Amino acid sequence: MGFNWRRLFRRSRTAKTSTAIQQAETQAVAEPREDVLPEGSEMSFLDHLEDLRWTIIKGVGGVVLMTIIAAIFHDWVVDVILMGPAKSDFITYQLLGLDFADLHLQNRTVTGQFFALVGIVMAVGLVAGSPILIYYFWKFIEPGLYPKEKAGMKFIAAFATFFFVVGILFGYLVITPLALNFFSNFIISDIVHNEFDITRYFSSVTWWAFGAGILFELPVVIYFLTKLGIATPKRLRAVRKYAFLSVFIIGAIVTPADPFSMFAAALPLYLLYEGSIIVAAWTERRRIRELNKAFGDDN
Repeated sequence: MGFNWRRLFRRSRTAKTSTAIQQAETQAVAEPREDVLPEGSEMSFLDHLEDLRWTIIKGVGGVVLMTIIAAIFHDWVVDVILMGPAKSDFITYQLLGLDFADLHLQNRTVTGQFFALVGIVMAVGLVAGSPILIYYFWKFIEPGLYPKEKAGMKFIAAFATFFFVVGILFGYLVITPLALNFFSNFIISDIVHNEFDITRYFSSVTWWAFGAGILFELPVVIYFLTKLGIATPKRLRAVRKYAFLSVFIIGAIVTPADPFSMFAAALPLYLLYEGSIIVAAWTERRRIRELNKAFGDDN
């Protein structure tokens, strides 16, 4: 079941298990593996460490390369990505018909603008370079997987990447504009004007975007918990009311306290939870089917 470390370190064709369930699950996915090295050849532990070292170097190098590219085009990155939600012509304000005035950002520290620039360049480089990092790590673990496992891992990687990107876009295009619109219009006195600090603005936009990206990984987490037998559709349905309350609490944490923004964040999260129940049911059916097949019961 899952990743076979013996395959990775020995490149052998056999795997030993210690329990009946492990044997059943191994037999359920057992298929002839594709040869990476000639039959009987092995890679030493130090060879694998060297392989891992180059994998890390190449993956991180991809992130660094995309960061350098973002730094070269930093004017566009800052004007379009970082400052986009601060402008009244941002797409979200236009679509929702919000009366949003351009924000007036200030720099109150000596290094404020510098670190804001460095931060946004690194954030863009990380997001753009993450597929390269994932690709090289995938190439490192691929030899230790069965053909079915390879297909499954490709699906999971695409699944996780899709929801992470969608979450970041949701945080950037929905949560961030709604939050800025709320805070820019929130005043306690007419003599107090809202002029935000650039470093606070950058940290807030980053938190809302990446926070939403992480929260949107809920179906992926549920998938793995179901594979381990920890989460089941029955348990998820039983705690549905607590999940409903929890998503609103999480929505209040990652967004401003205004009801509109909190609801805008909580509703997709709850829909993701309901979708996770469907994912859990599908995963559990597959797991039971594989176990039955391994034990010789095709029903």
